[in-house]
Amino acid sequence: MPTRTLLALFGFAAAFGAVAALVVHAALGRGVRKWKATRRAQRATRGEREAESLLAAAGWSIVGRQVEAQLAYRVDGARHDATVRADLVVERAGDVRVAEVKTGRVAPRMEVPTTRRQLLEYAAAFDADGVLLIDADRRVVHEVEMPRRSAQPRQQLWPVFVGGLLTGAALVAGWIYGVALVG
Repeated sequence: MPTRTLLALFGFAAAFGAVAALVVHAALGRGVRKWKATRRAQRATRGEREAESLLAAAGWSIVGRQVEAQLAYRVDGARHDATVRADLVVERAGDVRVAEVKTGRVAPRMEVPTTRRQLLEYAAAFDADGVLLIDADRRVVHEVEMPRRSAQPRQQLWPVFVGGLLTGAALVAGWIYGVALVG
């Protein structure tokens, strides 16, 4: 077989092999992603069931599962709304809490920014007395106290400064006018 024909066949085989490898890689990638997502969802479901039994043992009653609340905020004066979904809302002796269930080594820790932000979002969106963080794998229920902001706007200091400035000016003027009358 001539060299030119061999080179053409080799080139065709290489191109076919590369395309086949890309197709197989894409198919396997989709399969692996789907498998991981399914596994993650199953683990989350198991974690939520575990959390419910932990909460019941601690005296909490389940009020709702996958409960949604609206969070309103403003950007450049325009109102925007976001839907926030919590794993559980629970109640014990009139104390209502939003509960977030986490599994794994990292997610159940408050040091993790995404977990912390999620719980802050729950505190802002839900009309509840607090937030619970449940580490389903370690079977621990954490009561998280979130910082509360006052509904009152921050006090402006410029009126106090201007008032003090005017008072000082009036006292100086009175002193000067009094000295001028006496002198």
